Amino acid sequence: MSSREVRVAAGEREHIHMFIDEVFKPLHRAEQRRWARAYLWGLLHTPGKKTPRRMAQAGLMPAGAAHGLHQFINSSPWNWEQVRCALAGTIAANRSAYAWTCADLLIPKQGEHSVGVHRRLDQATGRTVNCQRGLGLFLATGTGTGTQCFPVDWNLLLDGAWDWDDLRRRRARIPEAETGRPVGAHVLDFAAGGAGRTLFPDAPWALNLTRRCDDASGVMAGLARRGLDFVCEVDPGQIVLIGRPSPRVITVGELMEEPHARQPHALKRQPEHGGARATRVNVYGGPVRLAQRGAAKDGVSRNYHVLEQPSGDAGQPARYWVTSLLNRGVEEVLTLARSQATARAAVTALGSEFGVLDFEGRSFPGWHHHMTMVSAAYAYQHLYGAPGALPAPAVPLPVTHAEAAYRWADAGAKGLGA
Repeated sequence: MSSREVRVAAGEREHIHMFIDEVFKPLHRAEQRRWARAYLWGLLHTPGKKTPRRMAQAGLMPAGAAHGLHQFINSSPWNWEQVRCALAGTIAANRSAYAWTCADLLIPKQGEHSVGVHRRLDQATGRTVNCQRGLGLFLATGTGTGTQCFPVDWNLLLDGAWDWDDLRRRRARIPEAETGRPVGAHVLDFAAGGAGRTLFPDAPWALNLTRRCDDASGVMAGLARRGLDFVCEVDPGQIVLIGRPSPRVITVGELMEEPHARQPHALKRQPEHGGARATRVNVYGGPVRLAQRGAAKDGVSRNYHVLEQPSGDAGQPARYWVTSLLNRGVEEVLTLARSQATARAAVTALGSEFGVLDFEGRSFPGWHHHMTMVSAAYAYQHLYGAPGALPAPAVPLPVTHAEAAYRWADAGAKGLGA
């Protein structure tokens, strides 16, 4: 091995050591941390579907390791919320925060026993699918074209019988406090606190409240109550208030059609092919308010701006945003808004590369454990480079299936510098 390769390998071991120590420190039992290392290795290295059996085979793990990986996810009682907070802290130590955003996740399922599974319309395809529906919280880091989104928290949306069927809930080990709630309520739960929000309390929120959100006004009002800034994409039928002292109720679509209401701005953007070209964006000339009682913070009604990107030549519909960022330029606000698209791209990568769709289990804790490990694998690769940096530990000769599996995990801990 060349001196450069020695230096690279040493740097990789240092990154691994730091990552494992920081993110999995909340797992107080040594065997839990060992299985976390093994599961993380499997998510990073296993091609195709990432089930415990396939991950054990890809890592040349001994007999019994697949069962151990399954047990670590589905039965081991570790606190995923603490690990997610530690993960957010690790990301914060390595990247500059830019914004908070959320993205939807549909996980197709067969049968009806996986926790939270139900039939719903997939608006992207127009088909009804049998699926779980999750909502992820993402921390956008960097700025402009260098923005990257890291998943730091997840909620599983419970629908139909999962909200009231006691037998189903007991079998899936769903906590009593977890009930069926609309998407907007989950977004506001994220905003209220949890994995890493205290690290960046002033980071603005960039949300898409069209289509799949049932109460855009309520979400924006909830953010306002917490004193949080935001830029939210809304439907053209989103209601706002204009004028004082007797406000007029109007939709943002109607508002931007009124004579002399719009202030045009030409923004440059880089298309995929060719040079930069201008994009027209309209800003409503005056402030608007939300038609929501809770939108007032400390008894004072806040003002907002409305932005419109007119329909394009190719027939794309006009797009609208409501923002509280009154002192920022139009280009900066729309750059923030694009964090939402970056989060959706991250969801796609989580499914194709990190096994977010491959959870094998039926329990609520198991789902959250798997999503936590997937988020950790995604963060490790994007913070420290190629997954090949995580070496496979040596496999000892098996004595019994269980003992061999634990020895494998112990060897992995030593190989990772633990």
